[in-house]
Amino acid sequence: MSHPTPMQAAYTYPLGLFAGYGVELEYMIVDRQTLDVRPVADRLFEAASGAPVCDFEPDGPEGVVSWSNELALHVVEIKSTRPVPSLGSLAALFQDHVARINAVLGPMGCRLMPTGMHPWMDPDREMRLWPHENTEVYRAYDRIFGCRGHGWANLQSTHINLPFANDAEFGRLHAAIRAVLPLIPALAASSPAVDGRFSSLADHRMEVYRNNSKRVPLMAGLVIPEPVYTRSGYESEIMGRLYAQLEPLDPAGVLRHEFANARGCIARFDRGAIEIRVIDIQECPAADIAVVRLVCEVVRALAEGRWSSSDEQGLLPSELLHAVLLDTIERAEDAVVTDAAVLEAFGMPRAPIRAGEIWWTLAERVCADDAGVAELLAAGTLSSRIRRAAGDDAGPDELRPVYRELCDCLDEGRLFRAG
Repeated sequence: MSHPTPMQAAYTYPLGLFAGYGVELEYMIVDRQTLDVRPVADRLFEAASGAPVCDFEPDGPEGVVSWSNELALHVVEIKSTRPVPSLGSLAALFQDHVARINAVLGPMGCRLMPTGMHPWMDPDREMRLWPHENTEVYRAYDRIFGCRGHGWANLQSTHINLPFANDAEFGRLHAAIRAVLPLIPALAASSPAVDGRFSSLADHRMEVYRNNSKRVPLMAGLVIPEPVYTRSGYESEIMGRLYAQLEPLDPAGVLRHEFANARGCIARFDRGAIEIRVIDIQECPAADIAVVRLVCEVVRALAEGRWSSSDEQGLLPSELLHAVLLDTIERAEDAVVTDAAVLEAFGMPRAPIRAGEIWWTLAERVCADDAGVAELLAAGTLSSRIRRAAGDDAGPDELRPVYRELCDCLDEGRLFRAG
């Protein structure tokens, strides 16, 4: 789970709608033999850069990708250092940096593991906070919430940063993203296992994510943000109320910053962007970028009013969208969307339809020429493929070879059992 400090803000967007993209991919560091988590991110950075820094931009002609630490010491993030004008080259660049990191981790007996959650990590026993720069922020989270649960220690995601240039663009973008958020687990769920067994949920990462800050309910809210479409409204109705609720627990104001907002998308006015946070990490960068492209193209179509107006999208209640989100968290592509207002926002008939079929229809409209998107949709969510591979009654012994194969997929840049 990403909790960047102001010093770590990676993007500055003097850009308009869809003029640039920022992408962040989070991976677990695990033991090469046992696949248990290994809290050695600081050793990775020191081996690569000479010091346990928070951010590192490796040498290379592209100058586009860098590495960052996260709250947990067994997690590393690979990110676009600055906005990129298109997504076309990112999969290959990210794959190259996966190889670079694994080359550094190899002598430590470690490697990177994909998916949204480690399937048998014991967070109470194995969680280690990042102990170097910016520890004041991490200690504040730990003091207030206790970071030894799955919702803090064991979740990896893909983040998308989409720019806006002014209040009008912010309003259109926020309305469009709110509408898309509840459908994303039906495309990107990859976290079906926890505590050594399969969960009853397809996207267990999102379940622990939405519940990890219950001590301050306004931190995550309903995950779907409130229908607010101006900066002044956002800062008063969302951030102002959150800061007031947080103040008794954080009187020094350590967390009084935009990153304290843990909704499924958050406004980063310091970057001029909205950050989408509900995407589970996939098995390799090619799969992640396919997800990112489809999500971004659907958001673009909504923001352009292709199927419904921004005003119509903006009227969708958070409670309604939250109910759809809970269904997709549980059943991923097999969730059935029945609400007419949600379906109409996407130009869909008002009849009940599987969420997976919604994504197929949207992809045919906005990404018909993208073979990577088509292959991903044909395969089904990674969560579903992991269940099929291991069997419903799988325990750690059955999960281990499946997750070893997923690590190999990350190494090799290929989809997991997509045939």
